[in-house]
Amino acid sequence: MLYPQRLGQFTREHADTVAALLCGFLLFLGWFALHLGWLGLAFLLLPAAYVIGGYESAREGLTTLFKEKELDVDLLMIVAAIGAASLGLWRREYHLIIDGAILILIFAISGALEGYAMARTERSIRSLMSLTPDTARVLHQGREEEIPISQLKMGDEIVVKPGELIPTDGIILSGYSSLNQAAITGESLPVEKTVGAEVFAATLNGYGALQIKVHKPAQSSLIQRVIRLVEQAQTEAPPSQEFIDRFEKGYAKVIVVSGILLATLPPFLWGWDWETTIYRALTFLVVASPCALMAAIMPTLLSGIANGARQGILFKNGAQLEKIGKVRAIAFDKTGTLTTGQVQVFQIISVSEYTRDDVLKTAASVESSSEHPIGKAIVQAARDLNWVGAIEVQALPGQGIVGIAQEQQVIVGNAIFVQQYVTNLPEELQELVQSWEQEGKTVVWVAQGTEVMGVIAIADEVRSQAAATITRLKKLGVEQIVMLTGDNKETAHSVAKAVGIDQVYAQLLPEDKLDVIRRLQQQYQTVAMVGDGINDAPALAQASVGIAMGISGSDVALETADIVLMADRLEKIAVAMHLGRRSQLIVKQNIVVALGFIILLILGNFLGNINLPIGVIGHEGSTVLVTLSGLRLLK
Repeated sequence: MLYPQRLGQFTREHADTVAALLCGFLLFLGWFALHLGWLGLAFLLLPAAYVIGGYESAREGLTTLFKEKELDVDLLMIVAAIGAASLGLWRREYHLIIDGAILILIFAISGALEGYAMARTERSIRSLMSLTPDTARVLHQGREEEIPISQLKMGDEIVVKPGELIPTDGIILSGYSSLNQAAITGESLPVEKTVGAEVFAATLNGYGALQIKVHKPAQSSLIQRVIRLVEQAQTEAPPSQEFIDRFEKGYAKVIVVSGILLATLPPFLWGWDWETTIYRALTFLVVASPCALMAAIMPTLLSGIANGARQGILFKNGAQLEKIGKVRAIAFDKTGTLTTGQVQVFQIISVSEYTRDDVLKTAASVESSSEHPIGKAIVQAARDLNWVGAIEVQALPGQGIVGIAQEQQVIVGNAIFVQQYVTNLPEELQELVQSWEQEGKTVVWVAQGTEVMGVIAIADEVRSQAAATITRLKKLGVEQIVMLTGDNKETAHSVAKAVGIDQVYAQLLPEDKLDVIRRLQQQYQTVAMVGDGINDAPALAQASVGIAMGISGSDVALETADIVLMADRLEKIAVAMHLGRRSQLIVKQNIVVALGFIILLILGNFLGNINLPIGVIGHEGSTVLVTLSGLRLLK
């Protein structure tokens, strides 16, 4: 019983694909039956192919006709296909029935691809919804009670234990902890928060238990606003899509009206007999159908998508391959995009009587007992050195950590914390630390007993290929490159300077990034956004082209983006732009060829110098020609 259920579920979820496959299979069998002279079987199979493959196009075409009073290409294809089949039956030229079925098959495949694109938006929203817990632990008369998030009210007090996700936005009433806000704000390091600080839903609590007061409705939380922004941005049709829709409707109207005029006026104007008139009218519908125009675009884009996939670039649809070649401005997220998102030891400075290794080993001895990312970075840097873990270790959140190593007290932390234990802080180190902090680096002091041993600078690592990528994009003619980040201004400007970006927007929330993208679009039209986090999702959705990092990227960023860099290699952005520009060139060439053939065939039909078989050969030949041309992008 399970297998039929799965089969039924697959059929429902991929109905358009199944219809296209069945249409193609029945078309092949019908052609084979005609080839063998089995007319009865062919006349059974081919109508089934027409119905299965053309049902959705016919339904949409008729719906548009009756409800919106508009003609579209869906209806035109059905009319052309039925016209070809009718003409084939009338003149007993049964191969024309095959031509009509091919037209329907092409549209069935197109409809399936469109269906998959529409489903992506729903998956994006579902992925966002899964980021927040379903319930919250509410304090009620001194007792904890779990209730659904939707039932939270303003003023409720909730408890969040270490390692749990914050269920909704609120204000800390009691407790002290380190919160990982990278998913929302893009900050590279956890943020220490205590009484009075605001916390956001979907951020991860660190080591401390928190008591939080709900200060706004759950549906107004930052993560819920992110969800709504993604949904809104993805449903807004870009100008290019609106232009294509208008062109389809206009083209269909012209062809249908021309076909009707050609089927009725010639007997009165030029004295044609009705058989010749209908013959010419049906030939016109076949040769004027936009199959070659369709083939001018999709094979090219699919070839480009395949080419990109071989190079670690995942294009989610062909439209984005075209758009990436037109990009005039690019916005980069910082954390996890231009940087690796992993903090590491940047530099170590020791005082004269100690070595850098002494400083690192001493710091690692106490930090080995810490779960803080800075402590982990120090321990990782000291992995190849010989050191012994400290005892009696005590950590003061947001300040530092102390312990006993080799019978001496070891202190590691910020300047204010370390000053409580040492006689003085060396002035030369204070000046150096100040310059590091202005560059956005985090600095910890290391002391043993009452003497300072040195300082360790911690920073998020800039990707090795970031600077070369920015240089390459500028050479490709990208007019504006900016950085968008939720991190502080000092860190942002430091990274921007290292990679060669001049324009920086720092301390941004998700909606702020979205606003910057919209302003860039007003000035540059086609704008790309490169990001990896949940906080980037609205901007990725709004951008003309959203590009996500495949390894470091969050599930939401991957679902929302149009292009995914599977190996997190930024230099592939330039490769994607080159593919996009080549695809534009080939598509333009193909459109010229397709329109040229259509015009020649229409003129031949009006002048009476071609018959229907020659028209079909010219029509199908032009389709094959532009298809082969599109396959050039596979190289």
